Amino acid sequence: MSSPFKIIVVGAGPAGLVAAHALHHANIDFVLLERRNSIYEDVGASLVLEPQSIRVMSQLGLWDKLQKFGTEMMRLQVFTRDGHQFKNSSAIRTVNECHGSAPVAFHRADLLRVMYDALPSDSKPNILYNKHVDNIMQDEKGVTVNCRDGTSFHGAVVIGADGVHSQTRREMRRAVLQGNPGADWDDEYPFKATYRCLWSNFPLPSGVEPGIGGETNHQHRSIMTVYGKDRGWIFLYEKLPVPTKHRVTYTPEDIDAFAASFIDWPITNKLKVRDVFNRKTAGMANLEEGMLKHFSAGRVVLVGDACHKFTPNAGLGFNMGVQDVTALCNGIHAAVARDPARCPDLGVLKQVFEEYQNARSAIIARCLQLSSIVTRLQAWANTIYFVASRYILCWPFLEISFLRYVASRRIGGSLVLDYITGEEPLHGFVGWTHPIKPHPKEEA
Repeated sequence: MSSPFKIIVVGAGPAGLVAAHALHHANIDFVLLERRNSIYEDVGASLVLEPQSIRVMSQLGLWDKLQKFGTEMMRLQVFTRDGHQFKNSSAIRTVNECHGSAPVAFHRADLLRVMYDALPSDSKPNILYNKHVDNIMQDEKGVTVNCRDGTSFHGAVVIGADGVHSQTRREMRRAVLQGNPGADWDDEYPFKATYRCLWSNFPLPSGVEPGIGGETNHQHRSIMTVYGKDRGWIFLYEKLPVPTKHRVTYTPEDIDAFAASFIDWPITNKLKVRDVFNRKTAGMANLEEGMLKHFSAGRVVLVGDACHKFTPNAGLGFNMGVQDVTALCNGIHAAVARDPARCPDLGVLKQVFEEYQNARSAIIARCLQLSSIVTRLQAWANTIYFVASRYILCWPFLEISFLRYVASRRIGGSLVLDYITGEEPLHGFVGWTHPIKPHPKEEA
C-alpha cells in the first residue's frame, strides 16, 4: 500500500470484509481487528445478495468465486399453521428480469470464507484475531484503538463494522458524552427488539428444489425457510411478550424449548420443522430494529448493523451494509485522492462522514420500514396485516407490480465503487443509475 493514510476496521464479519476489499482496491492501508479466533464459524444463518450487491462483489473480483456457492431464488411458497398452502409464487423472477439476477442465497460461512480467501496475500496479515476492543482514543491528529490483550493500533480513521452490539459505537458515544454530557446523542442501547428468532441449517431434504423460499404464517409467530444447492436454512420467529432494548442471551435449554414449540409446524406440503431442525447449527437472538441519529463522531464512523439493524425477513441487512461500505469508501477515496499528502485532516473527514450519512439515511429509513412490514405480515401482527398477508398480497400481479415499479427503483439506484473500473455483470430491462465505469480504452 502506498498511502500513509491508515484505517482501522473493527469487525471481520461480512461488512468488515467488504471494507477490507474496498480499501485494498482504493490503495488505502488498513488493519482489521476481529474479537473471535476465526471469521467463518459454521453458524446456521444464511445471507442473501441482491443484484446491487452482486455488482459490488463483481467489482471486487469476488462474484466469479462466489457464484458456485449461491442459489438464485426463484419461487416462494406460503402456508398456514394447519398446512394450507395459500401462495405459490414465482414473482421473484421479476427481479431477474429487471436487473439480471434475482436475490442469491449463501451460507454465511461460505461467503465469508470466499471473501477472506480472495484477499491479496499482502492484505491477509492485516486481519488480526482475538482483538477485543477495550477503548478508542482520538484527537486532531489521529485515533488509537486499545485492545484487551494490551495491543494498540494507530490510524487516521476507525470504521466500526462490529455489528448490532458494537463496541465501536459504545466508545464513540462515551467520547461524545465525556466531552459534552448534555449532547443529544443515541442511547446506549439504541435499537428495540419486538421479535426473537431461532435459526438453523440442515442438509437439503430429498425432493426439495433448490431456489425455493418458504413461509409459514400465523398470529405473532412465523417460519421462514430458504433452500440452497446442498443445504437449507430455517428461521423461527416469535413476538416478544414485551419489547426490549437490552441484549438477551439464550441458553441451550431456551433454544430447545423454543424449537419444541414449533416442532410439528409445516414448512412444505410434506415436511415439518422436526424433519429439518438441526440443534448443532442452531442459534437464537432477539431481533433489534432501528437506525442511529449519528453514524459518526470525529474520526470514528459506523457501517452496517452497527448503525442500523433490520429484521432478517426481507433479507435487506447485509445488502444495506454493502451499500454503506460503498458510499463511505467512495467518499474516503475521493478525499485521499484530493489531498496532496494523501492524508486528509479531521475537518475533511467529518465532511466525508456527514455526506455519507446524508446519502444513506433516507434509503435506510425506507428499507427499515419495508423490513418491519414484511416481518409483521408474516407474523400476522394485527387484523390489517393478517388480511393483507392472507387474502390480498397472495395475488401475483400485486407482488410483480411492487417488484417492477417500487423495488426496482431502489435496486437500480444503488451505488457502486466509483474508483474501480470493469464490466457490468448484470443486465436487465431496468438501467443502472450508477453504471460501473468501463476500463480505459487502450491507446493504439
